[in-house]
Amino acid sequence: MKPNYGEILVAHGMANIEPGLRLHYVTAGEQKQTIVLLHGFPETWWQWRYVIRGLVEAGFRVVAPDYRGAGHSFRPTGGYDKLTMAADIHVLLNHHLKITSPVIMVGHDIGLMIAYAYAQAYRNEVSHLVVMDALLPGTTAFDQLCNDHRVWHFAFHGARDVAEMLVAGRERQYLQAFFHARMFNSSAIDGTDFDVYVSAYSAPGAMRAGFEVYRAFDRDAEDNRAILKKNGKLTIPVLAVYGAISNAGPVVEKMLHEVAKQVTGLEVPGTGHWIAEENPGGFTSGLLEFLAQTRGNGKAGRA
Repeated sequence: MKPNYGEILVAHGMANIEPGLRLHYVTAGEQKQTIVLLHGFPETWWQWRYVIRGLVEAGFRVVAPDYRGAGHSFRPTGGYDKLTMAADIHVLLNHHLKITSPVIMVGHDIGLMIAYAYAQAYRNEVSHLVVMDALLPGTTAFDQLCNDHRVWHFAFHGARDVAEMLVAGRERQYLQAFFHARMFNSSAIDGTDFDVYVSAYSAPGAMRAGFEVYRAFDRDAEDNRAILKKNGKLTIPVLAVYGAISNAGPVVEKMLHEVAKQVTGLEVPGTGHWIAEENPGGFTSGLLEFLAQTRGNGKAGRA
């Protein structure tokens, strides 16, 4: 049975980031403390539909963008390295939405990589980091996972033009296979919800943009090693979230110790990779408990 998330009271907007790039985003709540939710591939802000209401009711303002190339955001030909994508989010938050206090940054999958890049690049502007079920390029854990046959899509998505050619006109079939191979709760993404993603990634240029975030992994690895060497490990509280039967599993928590000093692990039962949709209640309660326990520890700033 799908969770009853009730009416989602969100406001939609578009932010001018740079010439040729606008980001679509939704906001909910008017509270002072902001949680930023960054989706993964092949999803959009809609990934957080079951989570937003609970966070607002818990006293947070929520901002959930479609990152560069996804959903209703523009799809430029370049700029898919995660530091650039983090800079997009920084313009959205600081210049467009005028958010000046440190935010709680939450990222799933590709969004995890953007969230980490943001936390490193703008250390004084993030109080907590929450990373969900993916690994960071440039870490030992990521290098080991790349040899796992279950992440075959890294290589496939990296084959420029070939991947686009083979998926064109078959977006629904590809996405169905992609979701189901990483899922515990098969009812979590189906029907209308699945159609939302099919529509988003069947749009002109959408799959190309989606594949480009993978093609930037080598650049991301270089950037992550360099910024870690320059800044050192993150000192803010970090929550490493993983699904009970996900490909990465507890390795997510182990990996975070390579780049952060205060790491807490959270396994969400009844989930594969699509945690916020497969068990939104378990994820939300775990997130809120983490934030309550680390309140006062999330002082933004350098070590």
